[in-house]
Amino acid sequence: MIGTTIPALKEWASAIKALETDRQIMVMRKGGIVEETRRFELKSPAFYLYPTYEHQRKELIKSSDHFYVEESLAEWVPEASTIRLTAYAEVTQDLEIIDQKMLDRLLDFHMWTADFAEDRLKWKRKDPLHVLILRMYRLKEPMEYNGCRSWISIPNGPVPREMTPVVDVADFDEQVQKINEMLKM
Repeated sequence: MIGTTIPALKEWASAIKALETDRQIMVMRKGGIVEETRRFELKSPAFYLYPTYEHQRKELIKSSDHFYVEESLAEWVPEASTIRLTAYAEVTQDLEIIDQKMLDRLLDFHMWTADFAEDRLKWKRKDPLHVLILRMYRLKEPMEYNGCRSWISIPNGPVPREMTPVVDVADFDEQVQKINEMLKM
C-alpha cells in the first residue's frame, strides 16, 4: 500500500504497557503545546501507539503501578534512532469529561494518581478532558519508527493485519459497561 499513512498517537510507554496487559482500556487527552489547534482532536478512530519515555514520572502514577514505569525505562535506549511500536488501538468511545465528579468515578479504571488526573482536567479548563476507550491489540511483528507530536503519520506503514487482542470481546465490553455506568451516577 504505497502512499498510505497510518497515524500513531504518542503516549507514555508505561501507559502503553498498562494497556497491553489489560490494566486499563483508556487514555486521557487534553491537547498539546505543538498541536495546530492547541486542543486535542481525535484524528483517527484507529492508530498505533508510539511510546514516549521522557515525561514519565512515577509520582504521577499510583504506587501499585510504578512497575510499569520501571519496566518501560529499562527498555529505553535514549540514543536509539527509532522507537519500537508494539500496539495498535481502536477507539470505541471518546468520552468528554467536564467536571471533577465525573473524573473521580474513573479513578479505579486507570493507573494515574487522582492529583495527576485532576491536573489534566484543570489544564485548559475551557476544554473537556478526552478519555478515549481503546480496544487494544498487540502487533505480532513490532515496527520501528521515529517522529514527534501527539499524532504522527507512519508513511507507507502497513495496515495492521496480524494482531492479537489484549482483552477478549466479552471482558472488554464488560469494562466499557462499568466505565459508562460510573459516569451516569
